Amino acid sequence: MPFVRITLSSDRPEPMRAAVAEGVRSALVSAIGVPPDDRFLIVDAQPATAFHVDRHFLDGDRRDPVVVEITLTHGRTRDMKLALYQTIVANLSEVGVRPDDVLIMLHETGREDWSLGGGKTQLLDEDLIRKHGWSPPEA
Repeated sequence: MPFVRITLSSDRPEPMRAAVAEGVRSALVSAIGVPPDDRFLIVDAQPATAFHVDRHFLDGDRRDPVVVEITLTHGRTRDMKLALYQTIVANLSEVGVRPDDVLIMLHETGREDWSLGGGKTQLLDEDLIRKHGWSPPEA
């Protein structure tokens, strides 16, 4: 159940913003096995002047950044993460985002770090997560 925040320029039209969100969601499904109906995304459109990003850091060529922040529980391998990054970039380039403009940050947390409503720690409820086809936390 990743939580995704996508920050991009408000100059990008709404249909492109929706396509970017779908491209990220689709990558999560195909690259790391997130269930298709698992949708927790926020698209935050900001004025272009709000982005203060080093255009050429580590030999990049950033012009119109799309920042993708993904928070999820621990458990993906380095190869899975790389596949996710590459799939996100491929999907977003299909909708007109330049590969160098895609910045991805992955934040991993423990299951105890999530409350999905009501002040409960649903990801620690073994019966609940089994009911939804998830594996219980490792001891």
